[in-house]
Amino acid sequence: IESYNAGSRNIDELFKELLALSRGLNDEQERHVRERLSEEELVVFDILTRPAPELAPEERAEVKKVAKELLGKLKQLLVLEWRQKATARSQVKLAIEELLDQGLPRSYTPDLYKEKCSAVFEHFYESYGDRGASIYPTMS
Repeated sequence: IESYNAGSRNIDELFKELLALSRGLNDEQERHVRERLSEEELVVFDILTRPAPELAPEERAEVKKVAKELLGKLKQLLVLEWRQKATARSQVKLAIEELLDQGLPRSYTPDLYKEKCSAVFEHFYESYGDRGASIYPTMS
């Protein structure tokens, strides 16, 4: 838009760029449907798979299963003021570590496993409040 205002772009070029951006956003918004995951599950899946490791299709399926199980289990553990209670935080961390240890494919090295455990905990700490309330819209 700035380049258009400066006179270096015409309306057609700007429109094409905005259209491409819009399509890209729509593709990402609909990705959870293609992956057969809810938006919340897709975020956990992305944390577990990006930027590494490279996964075979059967390993991707395993990680999707872990993302679903993890989300369900952690929502049960998110009690009133869970972030302020050391015991509740510890239960969440332990559940993450156990589920990832049991469910992630062997292509996750010990260092990558630790990194993913920390990233998942950080995501839940920042995105989920008391009793499972989250930043994600609920389906009516």
